[in-house]
Amino acid sequence: MAKSVFNAEKMYTYIRGFAAGAHMSETTQALGFAREKHSGQLRKSGEPYVIHPLTMACNALSLGIRDDTIIAAILLHDVCEDCDVSLAELPVNEAVKNAVRLLTFNIQDGETKETAKVRYYNAIAECREAAVTKIIDRCHNVSSMAGTFSEEKLRAYIEETRQFVLPLLKKTKARYPEYADILFALKYHMVSVVDSIEATMLVYELKEK
Repeated sequence: MAKSVFNAEKMYTYIRGFAAGAHMSETTQALGFAREKHSGQLRKSGEPYVIHPLTMACNALSLGIRDDTIIAAILLHDVCEDCDVSLAELPVNEAVKNAVRLLTFNIQDGETKETAKVRYYNAIAECREAAVTKIIDRCHNVSSMAGTFSEEKLRAYIEETRQFVLPLLKKTKARYPEYADILFALKYHMVSVVDSIEATMLVYELKEK
C-alpha cells in the first residue's frame, strides 16, 4: 500500500503539473533539481530519498499551502546538507536560498551539538519559509521513523521534537497566524505519533521487567 501511495514518479508528476498550472516558477525549478541531486540516495527505510521531499511537498499542497517559495524550499531543504551542493548552485531565488541555508544544520567552531541546535532552531524561527518547511519535515520524519530508527534514535528524535520543534511550531503560529489551521493539523499529527510510539515503548519496557 505504501508503495502505491508514495510513488515518486506519481508525486513528481503531480507537483510538476500543479506548479505549471499555478505558475509556480521556483517550485518548477526546484523540483527537477531536487530529483537530480537526490538520485541514487536512499532513506533508512530503503526507499528512494527523493520520496521524502516529494511527500512533504504533496502534504503542503494538500494542506492548502500555495506559496511558491515554501514549496521550493521544501523540495530543496536537504540538498545542500546531503548532496554536497552549494547555495550558489541552487536554481532558485534568494528567498528560497535563504530558507535552505537556515535549514542546513552545521556545528560551528566552539559549539557543542546542543548549542548548535539552539542557534539552528532560533534562526529558523525568524524565517517563515524555513519554519514551515522544518515543521512539515519533522511531521513526515516522525511518521516514518517507527521500524527504521533504533530505540535510542527514536528516543532522541522524540526528545528533540518536544524540546525544539513543538516550541518552533508555537512561535510560528504566533508570528504567522494565517498558518494557524495548518499548524494545528501538523501539531496534532506529530503529537499523536510521538505519544503513540512512547506508549508502545513503555508497554514493551513493562513486559520485559
